[in-house]
Amino acid sequence: MKWQEIRNHYPQQWLLLEAIKARSKAGKRILEQLSVVSAYPDSVTAMKGYTQLHREAPERELYIFHTARETLDVSERRWLGIRGAHCLFGRQSSSHRPEIGN
Repeated sequence: MKWQEIRNHYPQQWLLLEAIKARSKAGKRILEQLSVVSAYPDSVTAMKGYTQLHREAPERELYIFHTARETLDVSERRWLGIRGAHCLFGRQSSSHRPEIGN
C-alpha cells in the first residue's frame, strides 16, 4: 500500500510498518510500498512491538509512524557503532533504529 492509502484506512493511529519496496535517493529513503504490521494506541506500545519484531527478524525494514503525518520524509543517517560497523538509519541491519514520526 502507499502511505496515503494507509492513512485513509488507519486514521489517527500509530502503526508499525514494513517497507516492501523502497529505494534511496539523495540521503532520503523513499518508501514506495508499505505493509501494515500492527496498529497501536500509543507510541510506547508501538516501540515495544517494533523491538520484539526487530529482535525476531532484524533483516526487515520497519518503521513506526503516526497517520497524522501527511507525508513520509525519512532521512538516512550513517551510524558508527562501537565495532566500526555502519548502517543506514531504518535500513536492514541488526543495529538499525526505527523511524518514529508523527
